[in-house]
Amino acid sequence: MDDKTLERAGDALYEAWLSRHVMPPLSASMPELTIDDAYQIQKRMVARRIAEGESIIGKKIGVTSKAVQQMLNVHQPDFGVLLSGMQYDDGSAIPMSSLIQPRAEGEIAFFLKEDLRGPGVTPEQVMAATKEVAACFEIVDSRIRDWNIRIQDTVADNASCGVFVLGQERVSPQSVDLELCGMVIEKNGEVVATGAGAAALGHPSQAVAWLANELGARGIALKAGEPILSGSLAPLIPVVAGDSLRVRIAGIGSCNVSF
Repeated sequence: MDDKTLERAGDALYEAWLSRHVMPPLSASMPELTIDDAYQIQKRMVARRIAEGESIIGKKIGVTSKAVQQMLNVHQPDFGVLLSGMQYDDGSAIPMSSLIQPRAEGEIAFFLKEDLRGPGVTPEQVMAATKEVAACFEIVDSRIRDWNIRIQDTVADNASCGVFVLGQERVSPQSVDLELCGMVIEKNGEVVATGAGAAALGHPSQAVAWLANELGARGIALKAGEPILSGSLAPLIPVVAGDSLRVRIAGIGSCNVSF
């Protein structure tokens, strides 16, 4: 597709984010849209936010677990970028006015001690390059009406990024079994979801390796110190004003957020 058409689509998504309104899926009006086109739209949407003062501070992997793939009817992972305006501290109360149709994901965040650039990055290299991991919430949020998305729609929409919250506890990845570590999410004091590290493409390091290689093919590296969200370990949890969530991941720590 031509650059002007892709720019207009990115601008439309940016305006939807800015005004907190939904729009029809791009895949409906642009049936010829490819995944590569969608990443160009994502790049434009992100550039609009950067032009208004935000900066890229990390990366995220989306649609890594079978549960999320089935919920969204999207059957391959994607990636997006984390911007400075997206980050909240552990225990924060997030204003619902800043979101449109949010859903919460419990995840493991990676922090590298050295840059990683694909192609050819392996899960073993990810583990060796990781300084620490933490429990986190990603609050995904779609600008597409009713989450009626195909893979092209979520890619274009910066992988449905909303905001994220990092737990304060950090541990060495060598101190915990990232494949088998169990996760529990409580909503308003009741358990609403459970999962394990293996939900993220079989192992969270596999998800990060996939990301490093996908970004590497586009000339982008994973940077030391930046948070990398490795993907949801359980189905998405819708949230409304008044909800409080807590995620606990065995051997790693916990994270809390309210709305």
